[in-house]
Amino acid sequence: MIENVLPIAELRAHARATAKPYAQKSVHPKLVADEMGKGWSVVKAGKVSVRLKRDKPHGVALEDRVWTLFYRMGFDSMSGLGGAKLRLTHQDSSSPINQLDVVAIDPDVALAVECKSSVNFVKRPQFQEELAKLAQMRERVAKSVSAAFPSPHKRHSVLAFFLNNIQLTEADRERARTANVLLFDERDLEYYEKLVSHLGPAAKYQMYADMLPGKSIAGLSIKVPAVKAKMGPYNCYTFPASPEYLLKIAYVSHRSKGKASDIHTYQRMISKPRLKRIREYISDHGIFPTNIVVNIEKKCLDFQRVKQENEQADRDASGILGWLELKPAFKSAWIIDGQHRLYSYSGHPFAKSGHIAVLAFEGIAPSAQAKLFIDINAKQKSVKPSLLQELFAELHWDADSAIVRVQAIVSKAVQVLDADKDSPFYGRIQLADSTKDSLRCISLTSLFRAIERQDFFIVKENKGVVVEGGAFWRGQNEETLARTVYVLKSWFSHIRSGAPEWWDLGSKDGGGLAMNDSVSACTMVLRSVIQHLETNGSKLVRLDDEDLSAILKPYALALANHFGQMTEQDRKRYRDLRGVQGQTTRMRRAQQALKAQFPNFDPPGLQEFLRREKEQTNLRAKAIIDRLEQLLQSIVVQELKQEFADDGDSWWIQGVPKAVRLEVAKRSENDDNKRGKRESYLDLIDYRSIALSQWQLFQQLLGYGKKTESKDRQTKWLQEINEMRNVVAHASSGVSLSVEQVALLESHEQWLRQKQKAVADEMDEDSDLVEDAETE
Repeated sequence: MIENVLPIAELRAHARATAKPYAQKSVHPKLVADEMGKGWSVVKAGKVSVRLKRDKPHGVALEDRVWTLFYRMGFDSMSGLGGAKLRLTHQDSSSPINQLDVVAIDPDVALAVECKSSVNFVKRPQFQEELAKLAQMRERVAKSVSAAFPSPHKRHSVLAFFLNNIQLTEADRERARTANVLLFDERDLEYYEKLVSHLGPAAKYQMYADMLPGKSIAGLSIKVPAVKAKMGPYNCYTFPASPEYLLKIAYVSHRSKGKASDIHTYQRMISKPRLKRIREYISDHGIFPTNIVVNIEKKCLDFQRVKQENEQADRDASGILGWLELKPAFKSAWIIDGQHRLYSYSGHPFAKSGHIAVLAFEGIAPSAQAKLFIDINAKQKSVKPSLLQELFAELHWDADSAIVRVQAIVSKAVQVLDADKDSPFYGRIQLADSTKDSLRCISLTSLFRAIERQDFFIVKENKGVVVEGGAFWRGQNEETLARTVYVLKSWFSHIRSGAPEWWDLGSKDGGGLAMNDSVSACTMVLRSVIQHLETNGSKLVRLDDEDLSAILKPYALALANHFGQMTEQDRKRYRDLRGVQGQTTRMRRAQQALKAQFPNFDPPGLQEFLRREKEQTNLRAKAIIDRLEQLLQSIVVQELKQEFADDGDSWWIQGVPKAVRLEVAKRSENDDNKRGKRESYLDLIDYRSIALSQWQLFQQLLGYGKKTESKDRQTKWLQEINEMRNVVAHASSGVSLSVEQVALLESHEQWLRQKQKAVADEMDEDSDLVEDAETE
């Protein structure tokens, strides 16, 4: 026996309360303070009572959203407040009761739904037990509903979970498939909410198509006059149909639907304003001279030709007349073109009496449907050129060439990575219909190319046939897709764990880890790790998904540590590496970090890169140091001459320590004074000695760091630069400066130039003040 399931007409007041995202109640004014302490806020205050509201708890909010969704879909009967009650023993009114969160019933289907929610995205250890409990209720639900709500034909019973912020394992999902219990997450719920907002009651049949694909619909078999013809290699039929009938069997392949792993999705979401305009046109008795284009499963069609009065040649040209029997099932009529025209009839008075022309193809593959959709719409404004990249999977999923199928798998994998909530790329990949922002800053094209151009899938092929598969290859498309997603999720989740705050910044100031060039470089590092492991005897293609991810994990964690140890300046320099050359440099430096932890890791090209980088770093460092010496000479000599008056030797004798003057004299004598001016014989380290001896004069200019530190500490940077100068001046030593040291030199040069400019500006201001004073 099922209790607390009521006709929809008796639930209108409950529907109004359930549809609101908050709970409401009225209390006496004296109780308001206590209630506000419990999270309630005042909506309206009266003399006798005060109206309060507060947000619903997340679990209640989820149940209410699901209930409201089914209510708006137009079910005949639904569970009331507190859910439905299902007795253990049908005949015994005192037997134990199981509660079901939401029950919805119409003549075709009975839904029994449990809702589970969490504040944070977490695993649910008790889910296996909850799943088993719901699965055991299937027979009781079917019998109880049949007894309480008789139907002229047998109903389909559907058991389902709606989940919010629940992370399921693959084992959980497999148990649900085995038990025939459906799983929907928050993105599915958002999709159906949007769909019912646009379509009204017709959205229910779109949901049925997802829940009961291929299940027959009792009482809907009809015969219609039709013309059978050939279009290219495909059989097709032209016939009239009422919109009401077609709405029940139709299905639209929406890309905005939550299941990114669904291969057969190629149409964009229905436009509500466009539906409204077409509905108004229908209400004015407008007609549609063009066909609704659909694909109907072959098993749902039975064509019986009638006597033809025309000749064979004419029949070949114009088609064959006959009766077409439609034996529909849920999800049997896929709408290829014309979804707005059809769904404008949803809930319209003319849906039953009107007629629309249908062009039905017979059992063509989803890839052919997608191509037909592109052919029909490609010239129209409504289809973006960028959509073709996103639709690659739908267009080429069953291609003859394994290389093309791999590209289709990669296209779909990228979309799954964006859609799955446990993915580090969740909501971060810019698809055709999404707007780029600071978080959604990784393009589908960029990530597609990064994955597709690596030999993750095919090592050897012959005439489109895979001879030797790569680490990601599993033979079948669906299995290869699942493996690709699993491994990439694992690899990048570990990378994110090393610097989560950096990853989460996206393209904001200070970000750069979760952007196109970085993600491409990290993918290239993954390829080099896989090549290293296979070169050393590992047969990665033979491992299951978990074992493959496990063997890659130490390298991913080492890479994560590499990113985690980067300073703010390191991160900025990393982000400044752009384009193909920048990606290569990022990859090589990451490989260098891995080699430091795994000495046997020596990918091809790394040693050559490091050798060239050493050469380049020393050359760059020498150029910077030369500029620094010239800059220091200009600053120090100018300041000394200004301080001690430029009247010959005063600045030199009074400003330069005697020990430095003696060394300069020796250098000049040994060089026969070829450089001319004596300041030309100052070494870089001499400027530190001068600064220390004239600290009051040079602290503002050459003091680096906190002003409270000692002058030795504040001028230590000059000593460090001198040591680096000695390294680059002796190439035969084989010692090279690091990239970080070169960056430090660049930073010092920039800082010193800023100091010089600031002092020059101050001198100009002083000069202006003097001139003003003299004028007065």
